[in-house]
Amino acid sequence: MKLLKLLLLVAVLVAGSAFSPPEKFKDGYKIGDKATDFQLKNVDGNMVSLSDYEDVKGYLVIFTCNSCPYANAYEDRIIALHEKYNEKGVPVIAINPNNPEIQPKDSYENMQQRAKEKGYSFPYLIDEGQKIFPVYGAQRTPHCFLLEKTSDGNVVKYIGAIDDNYQDADAVETTYVEDAIDAMLQGEEITIKNTKAIGCSIKV
Repeated sequence: MKLLKLLLLVAVLVAGSAFSPPEKFKDGYKIGDKATDFQLKNVDGNMVSLSDYEDVKGYLVIFTCNSCPYANAYEDRIIALHEKYNEKGVPVIAINPNNPEIQPKDSYENMQQRAKEKGYSFPYLIDEGQKIFPVYGAQRTPHCFLLEKTSDGNVVKYIGAIDDNYQDADAVETTYVEDAIDAMLQGEEITIKNTKAIGCSIKV
């Protein structure tokens, strides 16, 4: 009986830890912080950094992946965001933060296949060793960070969801990311700077 109780206690503790946010999730950027640069491998084999982009006004860094149904639901919208804003100086930089040992669908090879199938025209980077997403404070896929490039660094202007309806693009009422980018490009105050990212937890 004592052994049974001990096993039940262990099971409860393990289950609880599965739902507790890891320590690495507790920090991250706030609005107005300066975001660090990174050097991550793209699906084409090249290393990519924010500093590679000389003539831009900012970056839309999106932590996303292959496996999450929320990320899949937003995929075409992410592609459209890059097509709309890249020419205005705000490219999408997609980063896969998941551990492929935990989620094999998010392996580098599967990333390459996905990018090819969907015709990504933006970088799709792998966060090898999962070193970058904790610095940014990403918790979900997808999770967006809008950065404004300034002479004093890349300033965080918006953090959160792409819009207010992941299920149906036609039913979206508030386009958080688009509104934030438009305001940033016009030199105006961003009305909604933080929203809750809706998506799958990052696999660590």
